[in-house]
Amino acid sequence: MEWFSTLSLALGSAWTSGINLYATVSVLGLLQKFGSIKLPGGLDVLDNWWIIGFAGGLYLIEFFADKIPYVDSVWDVVHTFIRVPAGVIVAYAATNQLDPSVYIPAALVGGGLAFASHGTKAAARIGANLSPEPVSNWVLSLVEDVIAFIGTLLAVFAPFVIMAILGVFVIAFVWFFPKIFRAVTRMIKAVGAFFRGESFRDVARKAD
Repeated sequence: MEWFSTLSLALGSAWTSGINLYATVSVLGLLQKFGSIKLPGGLDVLDNWWIIGFAGGLYLIEFFADKIPYVDSVWDVVHTFIRVPAGVIVAYAATNQLDPSVYIPAALVGGGLAFASHGTKAAARIGANLSPEPVSNWVLSLVEDVIAFIGTLLAVFAPFVIMAILGVFVIAFVWFFPKIFRAVTRMIKAVGAFFRGESFRDVARKAD
C-alpha cells in the first residue's frame, strides 16, 4: 500500500497548497527535518533550511495580509497564479518515482484540487469582505490555517482519512460550484476596481 500512501500525500498536500501553500511547504519540510519521516519522490528537498525559511517567512507575511479586509482578496487573486501551479508541482514531485500512468494523472488531479480549494477560500473571503465587520476575516483566516496544518499532517500520517476528506470536499465543491464561480468572478472584478481607485464593496455588490 505504499503507492496509496504516496498518492494520498500528493493529493492531500496539493489540496492544502490551494489553501495555504507556505504552511504546507513549511510543515512538510519540518516533518522530514525533525520527524524522522522520508517524504516520497522529489519532496525530500523540502527539508532544506533555505526552503523552510523562505516558506516560513512568506507564511508570516500571508498570516497578516490574509486578515486584512480587501487586502486578503488582492492576495488571493495574485496567488491564483501561484497556489494552483504549486499544487501540480507538489503532486508531481511526490509521485514522480511511480509509473507515468500514476504521476501524470496525479499532477493533473493535484492541480484541480488546488484550484478547487483556492477557489473555495477566495469565495468565502469575498463574502466576508462584504460583511460590515472585520472579525469574520480573522476567523476565516485562522480556520484556513488550521485546516492547512492539520490537512498536511493527515496527508503524511493518515492516508485513508485525508482521502475521505478529499472525497467529501470534491462532492461539496461540485455541488456549490456555481456559487463559488460567481463569488470568484466578483472578487476579480472588485480587485480590479480596487486598483482603479473604486470602491471594492460597491463593485462586488454590483457584480452579484
